[in-house]
Amino acid sequence: MFEQIKELILNYVDVDPETITEESRFIEDLGFTSYDFMSMLGEVEEIFGVQVEEEAVTTLSTISDAIKYFESLK
Repeated sequence: MFEQIKELILNYVDVDPETITEESRFIEDLGFTSYDFMSMLGEVEEIFGVQVEEEAVTTLSTISDAIKYFESLK
């Protein structure tokens, strides 16, 4: 799942793929805007067939947080 999310991230922000780790923070490290982040979550919902709860969005600060959350929805 990490590689799939990494590919999605590269559609939204211009960062060196080698610098993306599971501990990368979406906003602070990768430079996401809140709009980009929400757009990416919408794409994640489509790709993985999950529904992201609005309350959970604020808890997803790192890629690792997001992966754990998405896996819990399956």
